[in-house]
Amino acid sequence: MRRALTAVVLVHLLVSVVHGTAHSGAGVELGPSGSLFVYIVILAGPLVGLILSIRTPRLGAWIVALTMSGSFVFGVVNHFIIDGTDHVTHVAAAWRTSFTVTAALLAAFEAAGAAIGVREATRERRAS
Repeated sequence: MRRALTAVVLVHLLVSVVHGTAHSGAGVELGPSGSLFVYIVILAGPLVGLILSIRTPRLGAWIVALTMSGSFVFGVVNHFIIDGTDHVTHVAAAWRTSFTVTAALLAAFEAAGAAIGVREATRERRAS
């Protein structure tokens, strides 16, 4: 299970970078609070959780689960629900496919990361 947690966090980071490139290319800017959320919760949070999971597996897994859950909600709401500049239908046509595919992949990996994190955290607790 630790391999699954590691894989989902690292692939999520890779997809996040590609999605960020689509954001920049399409000129979709986030405000200060959105940018802070992206850097702290979406990018740093899962990595911090993964690093912490080396010494404190349960805590690290919970951090991954919580940050991935927050990332999932943030992404789904902003990319697919709220009709704003970050919505997949409002992105410049040249970047729309990349933006939409990476937004959907992020949602999938974030859901998986949340589930794997919870499973890993509760598995560690049962094993203790």
